[in-house]
Amino acid sequence: MATTDRSLPSTNPEALLAAVLQANEGTANPRLKQVLAAGIRHLHAFALEVDLAPQELQAGLDFLVAIGKATGPRKHEGILLADILGLATLVQLRSARHAIEAGGTEPALVGPFWRANQPLRPNGTTISSPSTPGPRLQVFGRVTALDGSPIAGARVETWQASPKGMYENQDPEQEDMNLRARFETDEDGRFSFVSVRPAGYPVPIDGPCGELLAAQGRKVMRPAHLHFIAAAEGYRVLATQFFDIEDPNAFEDVVFGAVGSLLRRFEPDGEGGYRLEVELRLEPGETRLPHCPLP
Repeated sequence: MATTDRSLPSTNPEALLAAVLQANEGTANPRLKQVLAAGIRHLHAFALEVDLAPQELQAGLDFLVAIGKATGPRKHEGILLADILGLATLVQLRSARHAIEAGGTEPALVGPFWRANQPLRPNGTTISSPSTPGPRLQVFGRVTALDGSPIAGARVETWQASPKGMYENQDPEQEDMNLRARFETDEDGRFSFVSVRPAGYPVPIDGPCGELLAAQGRKVMRPAHLHFIAAAEGYRVLATQFFDIEDPNAFEDVVFGAVGSLLRRFEPDGEGGYRLEVELRLEPGETRLPHCPLP
């Protein structure tokens, strides 16, 4: 009988984990190697902690497959999953921790509804179509460095839900690119636009994420908010949101994004509308736009 010096992996969980980690040692990219090793360790620890059964593992794998199948041109279910588990908010806050300590604007998740090629509009323009109902909202913004100095020529993307609580790509009654825009800041770092006051809305529950939320017995609402992305050469890109503190779900955001100073009061303008002033303070660093989930 042939013999070999190689021994089979032990049925002991610690030895199995060691074997899997050893198999990862050939990963050439150092960061990928680090991430995979940590993921392997935590996955094995998770399975041991809950004593994961084979049918439960299969259910989890089927859930991940369903996440992929539910993703399309109108919705990215994978991003939604990271959102409702708080992972997206955690990663954003962790990545920006030094900027926050230095007075930078707190980040918030990008979410699944940012679209590529949002139209470049002049400052002061109205981004809502004439058929969009709701009270007027004037937004006055400024992009600055951490020390408060203005950043001219910065790219600012904004998008929001309508007063019906729907983004235009979800709502066939809205015009294409309604309530969406891209601006460039002036020499004082300023931008401005006129919109309508947004409404809160439920996250999409027609897919596996909806089934998960139902199983957890959770609320599905997001408080009313406006999205912003600010980018300028030599600065880290900021993705954030500003929330209506008077929204009934302001302190129960299903994706855990309404944090700290991002809760704001939309001030009456004395003419039946509202105004909101925002400052987007950017941290020096590499300029890298986040993944855009929708065309």
